[in-house]
Amino acid sequence: MKDSLHAQETELLVCVTCRRKGAPPEDERRPGRVLFDAILAQDVPEGLRVTPVECLQNCSQSCTVALRGGDEKWTYVFSNVDETEHAGMILSGAAQYHAAPDGVIPWRERPEHFKRNCLARIPPIRPASPKES
Repeated sequence: MKDSLHAQETELLVCVTCRRKGAPPEDERRPGRVLFDAILAQDVPEGLRVTPVECLQNCSQSCTVALRGGDEKWTYVFSNVDETEHAGMILSGAAQYHAAPDGVIPWRERPEHFKRNCLARIPPIRPASPKES
């Protein structure tokens, strides 16, 4: 039986309970929910599923998102995401991640925010087999 997250699909997890440390919300929605809504208001790239999640346990570093894509891709967790400014950047980076066979975006091609705010890089469940020479 195949994993429910197919190799052709990338999942963007958005913590909808995130908020800025010490800052009261400007409205009833938490900044994480504002970010999730802003992402869905844009053109979501083909092959990307956006999923709201309850708490990624990174409450002290503002909004947090994660990218994962099947058993053979690295998973990434990014923090300090601005709910009003970063939706487009997140989707652009997610499209790059989706296009990378192992989920690794070359350093120089990553969105600047991804370079500076990566909390974790988690290895794939099933690393790709070494190429035969």
